[in-house]
Amino acid sequence: MENIRNFVIIAHIDHGKSTLADRFLELTGTVEKRKMREQVLDSMELERERGITIKMQPVRMIYHPNRPESSRDEGPERSEGPDHVLNLIDTPGHVDFAYEVSRALAAVEGAILLVDSTQGVEAQTISVLDLAKELKLKIIPVINKIDLPGARAEKTAEEIQKILNIEPDGILRVSGKTGEGVDNLLEAVVKKIPAPGGKAESPRKALIFDFDYSLHQGVIAYVRVFDGVFKKGDEIKLAQSGAKFSIQEIGVFKPERFSVPELGAGSIGYIVTNIKDPATVKIGDTLVSVLNPAPALEGYREVQPVVWTSVYPVKEEDFSDFKKAISRLHLSDASFSFEEESSSVLGRGMRLGFLGMLHLEIALERLKREFGVSVIAASPTVAYEIKFKNGETKIVFAPSEFPEEHETVSVKERWVNFKMIVLSKYLSSCLKLIQLHEGSVSGSDSFGEDRIIIQAEMPLRELMRDFFDELKSATSGYASFSYELGAYRDADVVRMDILVHNDRVPAFSRVVSRSRAEREAKDAVEKLYSILPRELFAMKIQASALGRIISSRTLPALKKDVTGYLYGGDRTRKMKLWQKQKKGKKRLKEFGRVDIPHDVFIKMIRRS
Repeated sequence: MENIRNFVIIAHIDHGKSTLADRFLELTGTVEKRKMREQVLDSMELERERGITIKMQPVRMIYHPNRPESSRDEGPERSEGPDHVLNLIDTPGHVDFAYEVSRALAAVEGAILLVDSTQGVEAQTISVLDLAKELKLKIIPVINKIDLPGARAEKTAEEIQKILNIEPDGILRVSGKTGEGVDNLLEAVVKKIPAPGGKAESPRKALIFDFDYSLHQGVIAYVRVFDGVFKKGDEIKLAQSGAKFSIQEIGVFKPERFSVPELGAGSIGYIVTNIKDPATVKIGDTLVSVLNPAPALEGYREVQPVVWTSVYPVKEEDFSDFKKAISRLHLSDASFSFEEESSSVLGRGMRLGFLGMLHLEIALERLKREFGVSVIAASPTVAYEIKFKNGETKIVFAPSEFPEEHETVSVKERWVNFKMIVLSKYLSSCLKLIQLHEGSVSGSDSFGEDRIIIQAEMPLRELMRDFFDELKSATSGYASFSYELGAYRDADVVRMDILVHNDRVPAFSRVVSRSRAEREAKDAVEKLYSILPRELFAMKIQASALGRIISSRTLPALKKDVTGYLYGGDRTRKMKLWQKQKKGKKRLKEFGRVDIPHDVFIKMIRRS
């Protein structure tokens, strides 16, 4: 164990984390030069295209500190000695995957804090850094992309000094693209990050920080062994679920899975469980022996979705393929929830719950790319905790199920606490945007030469209402944002219904802020007015909230020239036909029924 180093790279999206990992793999000879490509650890097509890490990927590298001096960068005096095993876990940088990242951090002893020299410290970097500090990890600060013309290494160093309270000479500088300084960084990993603890003779105990799924092998758990030795054939159980299994295979990542005889204390690798139900295995759970179980590791919690959306196949007859695709996607991503629901117009579909907006976008994109399923996704919603007058308390996700105001005692919604780093010149625009989205600023501080960090809070509902796009627009893309879920608070919201020809259409219902109800009502009525086909009778399109109609428009009747075929003759013939048409329209208006076309529903509920 003295020669093992377990670490992660903490970095904001697009700060060069995966590129630096590529250089590590090259320098340690883990991947042959002929097999090297960009973003080796990002195996998913979507990851490579977007330039972000979605799926966690560990890799085991062997570092040779006593290689010839000619093959190294200039740097401090090198350590001579035995080879070291470096276990790197490449983690997602986005806030949606904060819990998974926290479990990866719990599996290591150190972290490289990587900051882009052209961008400086970002909000999401600080959020993950706070997690690392809580777990008392050894932090190695590194400035990346020093080879770029726009690099501002000195300013970036000042920002790192501020958040870590360290001297500037303790900050390393590298270029993940050219490899400059990377060998010095590997040497620092060996020297500064402590060896893992644990005892081989203690009862077996391992943390599951991620998992994959194979149709033939079942759940493949990614583990960090804290105590004991795990071998093929051992009888193991999950501390939280109590499920028992016999280890089918055990191994390490090179970065492909490579079978080994055993995993000892301090090691990172994988265990094939042969469990066919992925819901049984949870990230953060502890693997222990069946006969002599050790206490479970701390930090486990159930992952709860925070954003929900209704998803339907474009064609109703494709529902069976759509359902299979959802089930298969859940095998590789068990962090989203799903349940079947149905709509009187769109047919059968699924209500899906996600960890955040990026998670939602990725899942829908994977359905299309990996399974060839085209879907209709409604605008995302959040959960509300509602206390009824009969004493019942219920969590409501669907707007159509949201009760009338006179039925409730209280309504609560989730809030978020967030940090935002912006250029000083955009401060006023950001403060206005926060106020517009019902947020409040709790504090601000200068951050570097011309940047400000803002701490604030707002309802989760408002975060889903195009806040990210508006923030990018208000700051010309120069803001970074990170949030964490807060507590439930009293919500001042109401259900807004859309009525077409006096009939409520549940699919168009939504939950809106009381202060914006009239604005939202008008927008919804105008949108439906512009896309709903006309009938032979006039139709009222209305929005109802607060116990009254708050917006209304009348769609005029479709005109038909009933006298067009007449040629000449007495005008009384035309007047009789007009009177007959008038009576018919009046009768249709009283008893007629409006059939809203399928494409109108799609346009109204589709995410904008």
